[in-house]
Amino acid sequence: MTSIPQPRLNSAKFKADPFPFFARLREEAPVYRATLPNGRPAWLVARYDDALATLKDERFAKNPRVAVPEGGKAPWVPALLRPLTQNMLDLDGADHDRLRRLVHKGFTPRRVEALRSRIQVLCDELLDTAISRGRLELMRDYALPLPITIIAELLGVPKKDRGRFHHWSSQFVGVSTPLSLVRALPALWRFTRYLRRLVEDRRAAPQDDLITALVQAEEAGDALSEDELLAMVTILLIAGHETTVNLLGSGTLALLQHPAQLELLAGNPELADTAIEELLRYTSPVSIATERFAREAVSIADTSIARGDQVLVVLVSANRDQRQFPDPDRLDITREPNRHLALGQGIHYCLGAPLARLEAQIAINTLLRRIPRLRLRRPVDTLRWSGGIFLRGLKRLPLER
Repeated sequence: MTSIPQPRLNSAKFKADPFPFFARLREEAPVYRATLPNGRPAWLVARYDDALATLKDERFAKNPRVAVPEGGKAPWVPALLRPLTQNMLDLDGADHDRLRRLVHKGFTPRRVEALRSRIQVLCDELLDTAISRGRLELMRDYALPLPITIIAELLGVPKKDRGRFHHWSSQFVGVSTPLSLVRALPALWRFTRYLRRLVEDRRAAPQDDLITALVQAEEAGDALSEDELLAMVTILLIAGHETTVNLLGSGTLALLQHPAQLELLAGNPELADTAIEELLRYTSPVSIATERFAREAVSIADTSIARGDQVLVVLVSANRDQRQFPDPDRLDITREPNRHLALGQGIHYCLGAPLARLEAQIAINTLLRRIPRLRLRRPVDTLRWSGGIFLRGLKRLPLER
């Protein structure tokens, strides 16, 4: 057991600078026994090699019901949440593969590339509005509306309803304690009620959108159940924009804090590919991968993990591991190779990775081209970060020309 004191992992203060704590874990306690804000214990996996192996290891299940120890009980799930557990992020094996097959065609590199012109037009429209005002609050005016508009258009969510989705999803992803879960339940109820109506509308009147495709989906004669459809749309809406929002906000801040790197990218937009990979590594928009549970007794870095134990892979730590990345705390937009874990690994590798990369490449390059003298309007140490266990992102990023 380690004597390293545990910070509040879900606090905004910790999220502002989690790196020293995880650097210490990598050196002294690479598999660290933590108590989560909900009171449950979990093992934090801090080193790159251990993180990569855990993400790929089928002995760690996403579905806690398949890892219940003998004599134990499956974790209780509120009735309102149960339909949403039927999603590919929380399932394993054949159940996961079947759901992923039914949706992956909507996110192939070729299908995503076809969105390039739409993403570019939207970036320019958003910046036109900001430039006319003379000030830009990046999160509200650019980082949020871009990805939420794109994923909502893909799915077929009416324009008038899109603003509500971020409010709903931000409450879900911020849940880390029983109290925060209770507070999020009204939003969850409204969200699921809305989606059920939207699905019924598509059954009655099909459109050229992803919700209609999912309603009509068949793969080897196997369609989505009502709960699976609801869960799929939910996970696509949330995962389809929250990660990109945080990447654009934290990535822009990182560039502003490293003016030589910002200038290099502004003068060489063809570096966008490697720049986005480095910003993914450096900022880790998903700071901790979602839960895994040991199906059997396992050892990680000479630490014994019992059947049923919860394991959390700390991506924000693995992506700063000096054993994998030379000078890991330095931002280098030309870094290659760059085998970061920001988008996961294994069978649960981010389905929307091609879309997130394209949105970020276009958005960052367009921002630097359209506002070349971009600068912060407030000191860095006054910026507010969002709380929660899994995501790492800014609440606001006020900028000026």
